[in-house]
Amino acid sequence: MGGAPVIKGTRTPIEVILYRLKEGNSVEAIHEMYPWIDVQTLSGAIEEAIQTVATTLHAKGVPQTQAAAR
Repeated sequence: MGGAPVIKGTRTPIEVILYRLKEGNSVEAIHEMYPWIDVQTLSGAIEEAIQTVATTLHAKGVPQTQAAAR
């Protein structure tokens, strides 16, 4: 997948899941789109993405206004 982070055991990029959330889809709706990924795995991947972003932005000292604009 060109180095893009994927959900372990699948070829589904985390980015795709995050875009689905941005579109307003629930975790359950995303599971229906990607039935080979169970709801717990989706929730865990989303949580890990949140923690990664929070840690990265905190470590870089990015002001909140810049982070919100991205």
